[in-house]
Amino acid sequence: MSLFGAMTTAISGLNAQSRSLGHISDNLANSQSAGYKRVDTNFTNLVTQSTQTMHAPGSVMARPDYTNSIQGTIEQSDNPLSLAIGGQGFFSVAQARGSSNGLPAFDERQFYTRAGDFRMDRDGYLVNGSDYFLQGWPVDSNGNVDRTTLAPLRVSQQVFNPIATSAVEIAANLPAIDPPATPADARSFSTQVPVYDQLGNRHALTLTFAQTPGTAGPPPTAGPARSWQMSISPSPVGGAVSIPIVFGTNGTIESFDGVTGTTNAVVDLNFQMDFGLGNQDINLNLGRFDVAQGITQQAGNDFSLRTLHQNGVPPGSYSGLAIRENGDVAVNYDNGESRVIARVPLVSFSDPDKLQRLDGQAFMRTIESGEAQVMDAATNGVGKLVVGAEEGSNVDIGTEFTKLIVAQRAYTANTRVVTTSDEMLQDTINMKR
Repeated sequence: MSLFGAMTTAISGLNAQSRSLGHISDNLANSQSAGYKRVDTNFTNLVTQSTQTMHAPGSVMARPDYTNSIQGTIEQSDNPLSLAIGGQGFFSVAQARGSSNGLPAFDERQFYTRAGDFRMDRDGYLVNGSDYFLQGWPVDSNGNVDRTTLAPLRVSQQVFNPIATSAVEIAANLPAIDPPATPADARSFSTQVPVYDQLGNRHALTLTFAQTPGTAGPPPTAGPARSWQMSISPSPVGGAVSIPIVFGTNGTIESFDGVTGTTNAVVDLNFQMDFGLGNQDINLNLGRFDVAQGITQQAGNDFSLRTLHQNGVPPGSYSGLAIRENGDVAVNYDNGESRVIARVPLVSFSDPDKLQRLDGQAFMRTIESGEAQVMDAATNGVGKLVVGAEEGSNVDIGTEFTKLIVAQRAYTANTRVVTTSDEMLQDTINMKR
């Protein structure tokens, strides 16, 4: 053992504690950074020579100990586009590198982050506070997710085009009342059905159900009227229609337009309307034969409408954006409709603590971290999405202050070793023969 060895060991201790202090200061400075992962310090000794009879002083190294896999506190946010991950996983994000045709041009490299404080920028992209662009899988008009493509999410569907009505479904109950003796005594009931043409203009069709005089229940006891006539106004293409509907003794449709169908067969009417834009095909679904579904005739004194649904949609303008718990990004319109345009996946790694750290709480894949595995949220062990929330830093200020005190004392102790070694060396130099 030498005095020089003691001094160099103490100097390595000063260097190690300085690095530890740097980690602590970085953690404290980023204690409020969304998605920040603290850096702990791992002290490792280096041995120069050590035997059963002699040990020479070595040195110490301070290596960063990353905590990328440790969850930060999830807090609710006023921003509905904010996202947090409950569990393991990262968001896939892109970084802009210049622009092209007025839109961002993106770096070809893949980046990852836990900072989910996303907002929509002026171009419709979802960007977090560190200017990383959220990436997702595109979804086509039929709702199919393309998991082979991962690209920055952009909301460009600002208008919902109108859809012409092609199907109407109605469920209602006609009262089981005594049959009229004459046409003048017959009762009728009407209901309006809103439909839309190809341009999204709203029109009203009126369905009228009128009793057929002189039709009673089966003998020997007279029962309620079982036959009705259905008409549509305005008249369809080809002229007015008056279609007989006969109900069975159980109040379900027995025959329609003179046809007795098999049990559970669909009762529907196909017709065309002309609203000035050409013929428009419409299918009117009235239920099923011999099944208490759709139009029925059961107890009551008046017409009772249960369900009325049509598939036409008026034009709509963008009214907001919503992200669902499964990752679907849906555009909402002021016509009450919504359209899913993308799905946000989550990315997992075999060893996330080995990811390369970058500016803005971002990471890059390394050989040690393993390949990026992109999957749906809450599947295969990856975390779930928490919508309208943000994950804060995983730094605990109290713990960092404790480490700060320890680092300060250890640094001071090492300076005393250097000072003592220097004094002893000076005493050695001053020795006289």
